[in-house]
Amino acid sequence: MAALRATALLLAMMAAAPAGAAELNVVAAGAVRGVLGGMIDDYSRQSGLKFNLTVGPTGQLRDAIASGKPTDLVIVSAPLMQEMEQTGKITAGSRVDLGRVGLGVVVREGTPLPDISTPEAVKQALIKANTIAYTDPKLRATSVEQLMKFAEGFGIKDEVIRKGVISTGGNDAAAKVAEGRADIAIVPITDIHAKEARLVGPLPEAIQLWTVYAAAIPVSSRDPDSARAFVAALTGPAMRDRWIKAGWQSVK
Repeated sequence: MAALRATALLLAMMAAAPAGAAELNVVAAGAVRGVLGGMIDDYSRQSGLKFNLTVGPTGQLRDAIASGKPTDLVIVSAPLMQEMEQTGKITAGSRVDLGRVGLGVVVREGTPLPDISTPEAVKQALIKANTIAYTDPKLRATSVEQLMKFAEGFGIKDEVIRKGVISTGGNDAAAKVAEGRADIAIVPITDIHAKEARLVGPLPEAIQLWTVYAAAIPVSSRDPDSARAFVAALTGPAMRDRWIKAGWQSVK
């Protein structure tokens, strides 16, 4: 059965891929990293299309897009996508919402799991931790902005900053916890890839931040047909299980 599913997946990708495709420049949010990497590998093998992939937190992506670097496809958070749409950088009608991602609490595998059932419990978990990994605030990632907002509301922002282990993104923050360089982190659930990183669970809904991610084709794209075909493959029925297993939810 697994072999049949894999065959169907590859056939779907082949059907979506345009003939003679050469190279696609993609700018994508870190939260998409885990699921996108595998899909790109499969798609590239079957279609011959090569990818230049830039991945990073929101602030870094905003700078990369503003730099004028040739970009054929962007996969970013809804707020950043809206910015691009308002400034006329996105091809009309090309936006496709891929799903939404929540934030989760991460600890090292084998360590006691903190209670995170309520906002107060999350506060206590942060207070008890000696070190907290989070994305460099200068990169303006959604996860660290939500963490600081929550910490400020509970009067522990200075303590969280003092305990901070600065990371380059949610994936790096989770890795630092897995390596024992930090006790805890709050990152997008889809950014947890390190083997020794344990997801305790999602944040309580009262302090949760759901972020919708969308794909779209910039007006400057040099290969919009290949970009459109790749998005069609990403969002096809054959890919649905991959998105779900990676921690994505449908946009409500």
